[in-house]
Amino acid sequence: MKIGYNLYVFLIIFSLKGQSESKWVTPIEIPIQLSGTFGELRNNHFHAGIDIRTQGRQGLKVKSVQKGHISRIRVSLSGYGKTLYVEHLDGNTSVYAHLKRFSPKIEKYVKEYQYQKESYTIQLFPKIDELKVDIGEVIGYSGNTGGSSGPHLHFEMRKTKGQLPINAMQFPINIEDTKRPKVQNFYLYSGIGSFSNRKEYALIKKNDSVYSTAGITASGKINVGLRLYDQQNQSYNKNGIYSVSVRLNGVEYFSYQMDQISFDDSKFINLMIDYKELKNKKQRIQRFIAHPSQKFSFLKESNQNGEMKIDSGKSYQLVIELKDYKKNTSYVEAYLTGADPIFSKEMKTDILIKPEENYLFEFENNSVFFPKNSFFEKVNLKVENHKDTLLVGQDIYPLQNAFTIKYKVPKGDSLMISQTFISQLNKKGRPVFFSAFKKDGYWEGKSKLLGVFVLSRDSISPEIKSVNFKNKQWISNNKFLRLKISDDYSGVKKIHGEINGKWILLEYEPKTNSLTYDLNDIEFEEALNKLKIEAEDNAGNKAIFERDFYRKPNK
Repeated sequence: MKIGYNLYVFLIIFSLKGQSESKWVTPIEIPIQLSGTFGELRNNHFHAGIDIRTQGRQGLKVKSVQKGHISRIRVSLSGYGKTLYVEHLDGNTSVYAHLKRFSPKIEKYVKEYQYQKESYTIQLFPKIDELKVDIGEVIGYSGNTGGSSGPHLHFEMRKTKGQLPINAMQFPINIEDTKRPKVQNFYLYSGIGSFSNRKEYALIKKNDSVYSTAGITASGKINVGLRLYDQQNQSYNKNGIYSVSVRLNGVEYFSYQMDQISFDDSKFINLMIDYKELKNKKQRIQRFIAHPSQKFSFLKESNQNGEMKIDSGKSYQLVIELKDYKKNTSYVEAYLTGADPIFSKEMKTDILIKPEENYLFEFENNSVFFPKNSFFEKVNLKVENHKDTLLVGQDIYPLQNAFTIKYKVPKGDSLMISQTFISQLNKKGRPVFFSAFKKDGYWEGKSKLLGVFVLSRDSISPEIKSVNFKNKQWISNNKFLRLKISDDYSGVKKIHGEINGKWILLEYEPKTNSLTYDLNDIEFEEALNKLKIEAEDNAGNKAIFERDFYRKPNK
């Protein structure tokens, strides 16, 4: 009897412990509205999480969704900005990105390492017992750091083993959503690759859930593309869909469901869109095809490539089923008759670049080198040189791997040479800094974008201005030193700050060109203090900013 009772008590305790460990809270207390969904198509990547709107504000409390420990901390100027990774007992890891700041205990932990390394950007992997967190514990505050284009919380759930992103909507996140996906345009394509011909067909909305086209005549192999988006209630952001199924006469030719993705999937994302249309007109057409080169982890069937064969004299019903995570569903239906081809002319197929070969274009002072597998497929490409301006095709073909640009270092004085760099012209013809290094008398750099490359010169140093203080001013009531730093050409590369000869942690925000220093970081021993900031741009131009200020000593 005693053994049975003890076993009973053990099972009760174990059950309660399991329940406690499985509890889950939302990462932010306000009603959850999304500005981005899991797996949606972004520029050069699939979105690995959900973006939670913060009502245009920063500084909202961000909570750990489960009990666990901080397993990774990252502070960067781009990407996720200030980011926390919390490893949980259920085999999952939660990720909180674009934070304004961390909670006090985490902030203290991070700053110790930042001062130790004398670096604002840092990546840490705390031990399992260093930074434990409880369910619902505040671990940070929402912000807009890194590559964020506006205040929000980027939130992810990952499988801890392998760090594979999974759809956070699988967890208890209450989002009001009764809206069906919306379809804007319907297209038929004649091929899978970049040389595909395309034809648009008008859509008629038959009812709340069904879009239809007029009768279509076609022949041969075709595939489809759509301009589409999804929205949630109370949110006007145009987000991605959750699942799709393309069926011809009831047979499925293409399907996927965004429950889990791999970071490797993003290598092939440009094969799933009409890349030319995106670059030329900034319109994203999602194509429901599987290019031979792509390896998507989320496709339901590996043998489905989205191509459908239309035979002369036969009739077909094409149905595309689109769903969001809440199972709100829309349909696109089209009736096809096998007849004359819908494309009167085939695209030119003059081939210059083959993926399986190396290509070197050499000129007097520069060169372009495409290694094997630079492209996903054969492309017709022009590479020309005009007075040190390299014309390397048009940015209408996606690249699999980077190609190399080389410029001979020109003769001249050392200062002029140091201020020279390779740049790529943007759509407005403005030079944009192109990262390169000197090797064997050449500047050498790599790019994954075709376009126009030139040699540029930057002789202007960065500019630093104070915002909330003046030289020799008393600032005892200030919590922060705030400054502005800018560089109009090659961009800021390095920033080094000191007070009284000691390194200080300057927080740099490139989007606003702001520098911020927390005056609580050090003990002030004297009233008079000397601030010195050195900045260097990518062309090697340096600027020095020096100011004195007065502050009541801490002792």
